[in-house]
Amino acid sequence: MIHTSETMYKYLRPDKKFPHVWCAGCGIGIVMGALVRAIERTGFTKDEIVLVSGIGCSGRMSTYLDFNTLHTTHGRALSFATGIKLANPELNIIVVMGDGDATAIGGNHLIHTCRRNIDLTALIINNNIYGMTGGQYSPTTPMECKASTAQYGTIEKPFDICKLVEACGASFVARSTTYHAKMLDAMLSRAIDKKGFSVVEALSQCPVQYGRRNKKGSAVDMMMWYKDNSLSNPAFKKIPPGEVGEQFPVGILVDLDEPDYLERYSQIVKKAGGDRL
Repeated sequence: MIHTSETMYKYLRPDKKFPHVWCAGCGIGIVMGALVRAIERTGFTKDEIVLVSGIGCSGRMSTYLDFNTLHTTHGRALSFATGIKLANPELNIIVVMGDGDATAIGGNHLIHTCRRNIDLTALIINNNIYGMTGGQYSPTTPMECKASTAQYGTIEKPFDICKLVEACGASFVARSTTYHAKMLDAMLSRAIDKKGFSVVEALSQCPVQYGRRNKKGSAVDMMMWYKDNSLSNPAFKKIPPGEVGEQFPVGILVDLDEPDYLERYSQIVKKAGGDRL
């Protein structure tokens, strides 16, 4: 087994200066480490991977990692990834987005990628706020929590990302946290190997923009909150709906075997008299 530090250096771009741009205590570095370990486990070479990112804190990941990479416009990462997959179906495409990038400006692209079941892996890093762009509330900010655009607390119900993508037709849905780092890389390797559209939600602490405003304590305190409030999916399902509180399920939530978009598209090509995509 390759030592963790050796694995990281293998996949980092040597010409990029470190330390990185993420704030002290940010969980995105933990998520990036989990992704690297997951890719190492799959056995794919760097040239067989395309890493697509949108705009925001998580978007910097495509700058630091040494794959075929694309840093795209805000909310449009899945559209770029779809085009790459249709142009070269042999590539393994991973799309990294934040909660705002994926479910606000990119929300329409997310739901349609789900229903098409395109063979992509989406890693949605959910820190409950817009971090890089100023601390505005996002579609996942909990009710009554503060943000730069909600000084007295939000009044909108937050999205449950996993429920959203399940309802829209994703083949594989999983959730983990920065506290559950080993679980996270296991979920990501499963998602990358899975045929069809896979979504992994990574709950990640933002101690600066979200934590300070909402008195959540240090980065470690926020990670311990994940530990204390997470349950395995089977255990979570046993809780009566009215008694859930702040608890949430982690692990694999959906795992379906269905034809992906390219399989169905190939059938249309054959019906039209073609022999290739």
